Amino acid sequence: MRFLHTSDWHLGRRFHGEDLIDAQSAFLDHLHRTARTEQVDAILVAGDIYDRAIPSLDAVRLFNRALHQLADLDVPIIMISGNHDSAHRLGVGSGLFARAGIHLRTDPATCDVPVLLEDTDGPVAVYGVPYLEPSMVRAHLDAEAASHRAVLTAALDKIHADLTEQPDGTRSVVVAHAFVTPGTGESQDLKELEESISERDISVGGVAHVGADVFTGIDYVALGHLHGPQRVTDRIHYSGSPLAYSFSEAAHTKSFTLVDLHPGTAPTLTRRPCPVPKRLERVTGFLDDLLTSPAYEPLKDTWLEVTLADTAWPYEAMARLRRRFPHTVSLKHDPAIIPSQGTGMPTYSERLRGRNHLDIACDFIKSMRGTDPTPDEHALLQQAVDASRLNEQQQKETV
Repeated sequence: MRFLHTSDWHLGRRFHGEDLIDAQSAFLDHLHRTARTEQVDAILVAGDIYDRAIPSLDAVRLFNRALHQLADLDVPIIMISGNHDSAHRLGVGSGLFARAGIHLRTDPATCDVPVLLEDTDGPVAVYGVPYLEPSMVRAHLDAEAASHRAVLTAALDKIHADLTEQPDGTRSVVVAHAFVTPGTGESQDLKELEESISERDISVGGVAHVGADVFTGIDYVALGHLHGPQRVTDRIHYSGSPLAYSFSEAAHTKSFTLVDLHPGTAPTLTRRPCPVPKRLERVTGFLDDLLTSPAYEPLKDTWLEVTLADTAWPYEAMARLRRRFPHTVSLKHDPAIIPSQGTGMPTYSERLRGRNHLDIACDFIKSMRGTDPTPDEHALLQQAVDASRLNEQQQKETV
C-alpha cells in the first residue's frame, strides 16, 4: 500500500512579512499532481494545517480549495490537528467530510477509531492522533501524568487495544504530531534530530519530547512538528514542512514522502522535493562591500538575511540593501570586535540563540543579581512558563 505523507503546511504563514499564499497554493497543486501520477492509496497529513488558531481568510480559502482537490483524487485522506491549529475549528464538519473520504482527526477521543483500508496484502488500520496538550487531555485519556510521554502512551494503549479487535495480520499506521526522539524515555540526546526556530515550543515541565519506544508495534508512524524531513527509526519519520518558514531551514530540501508499506518488513520511503518559491541565503559582511562587490550579484533574486559586521549601524541600511537586493527580509547587526572592548564577548543574540523561555528567564535573574535562581525559584519560573504556554493553547479553543 502506498501513502503520501505530508505535514506542517502552516497555511496563512508569512515569511518575514512576505506573503506565502501563492507558494503554498503551488505546493498543494504539486501535491495533488504527484498523488495522482504516483497512484497513492491514501494521503496522511500530520498536523499544523494552519499557522494559527484563527486563520486568515486567504488561508481558509486555500484550505477549502485543497479539500476539493484532494477529494477529487477519490482516495482516503487522513488529517490531524497540530499544536498551531485550533482542534475544534479544524474539526468542524468532520462527520460530513468523512463521507467524501476526508477523515479529520482533531478529538483525542477518536484516536483509536481507525480508517480501515485494504490491498492485496490484507487490511491496514490508520489511526490519527492529534496534537495532545498534556494538561488538557490527561483526564480524557486516563493518562498517568500531565506529560507528553504519559498522554501519548495512553493514546497508543487505546490504539493497541483496538488492533487486537482487528483481523490477524492487520498492518498499522499512526499519524501523530509530536517531538519524537530515536531512543526510549524522556532523556535523549537531541543532536540526532534537527530543529528549527519556526517550530513553536511545546515543552511541559522543561520536556518537549518523547522516545520512539512509545510507538513500538506500529508498522509506520507519520509524524509532523519538526520542519526538516528526517528519520527517527526505520518505521518512524518526519515528512517536514513543504516550505522554509525561517532562515534556520535554509539548508533543508523541502519534500513530502511516498511510503510503500509492505507486510512483515520496514516500509520503503521516497522523498519528493517541493517547489521552491525563492532560494534562502544568509550573508555576513560590511555594508559597502555588500553594495559594491560583484561576488554578491547571485543573491539579487533570493530571500536574503544580512548580518552587518560594521562597527556602527549604517545609515538607512535596509533601504540601501534593498536597492541592490530587493528581497532582503531580515537584517541583523553583529559588529566586528573592537580591540578596546576585548575579545570573546558574546552578543545578545548569541546568548539567546537556541535557548528556551525558561533558560532566558533564569539568565535574566542571574544578570540582575549575579546569582542563579534557587531551586524553589527555578520551579516557580518553570510553572510560570508552563502556565503561559497552556494559556495560549487554551485560548485557541475559546477565542
